[in-house]
Amino acid sequence: MNPRDAVFANIRRALGVAGDEAPRRFEVAARLAEAPPGVAPQRGQGDLDARLATFKAEAERAQATIEVVASLDDVPEAVARYLRDNNCPASLRMGADARLAAMPWGKTALEILHGASDGHDLNAAAFAFAGIAETGTLALVSGADNPTTLNFLPDNEIVILKKDEIVADFESVFAKLRATYGKGGAPRTVNFVTGPSRSADIEQTLLLGAHGPRRLHIVIVG
Repeated sequence: MNPRDAVFANIRRALGVAGDEAPRRFEVAARLAEAPPGVAPQRGQGDLDARLATFKAEAERAQATIEVVASLDDVPEAVARYLRDNNCPASLRMGADARLAAMPWGKTALEILHGASDGHDLNAAAFAFAGIAETGTLALVSGADNPTTLNFLPDNEIVILKKDEIVADFESVFAKLRATYGKGGAPRTVNFVTGPSRSADIEQTLLLGAHGPRRLHIVIVG
């Protein structure tokens, strides 16, 4: 028995319970399910168009760039145009997300690379789990579909976000995670990304790319 188990065993013995009694487990589950929501800021609330407008304003304030396209089929050309306009190499690394794989990348001149980054990729694309209107933040989940290394190692990160997955606040993201993955199925990591990486720790001089991508470009679909 490890120290943690020993502590819980002592508590159960003092209370005269085993910890698996049905009434106790039901009471805990009910309290978790019926927990009242916390206070959420007004910024970010509203209908989908209002959330989109707030998300764009906040993301651009954090120095991200944004393009809105009509459909997923329009994404490859938008990505190729962004890389070309910023004089970036015509290569792009992405994970195994089926939505990315189904896009017509063959209509562009981009070299498509797959899998996690080893730190030598300049450009990467990933699909966002959600956008947060409140702060212009992207929520990105880890896994083979969208490896976490793509969010931190390349210089230029391109994130695809569906318009209808822009939520009002952080609380809504956690509710969406629970609804999507269920109990015990959540991804190992959820990264919240607001704008490109930056630091002003040294003489209060802003430096982009301090801990991650120098550029963050968001392609909103819908």
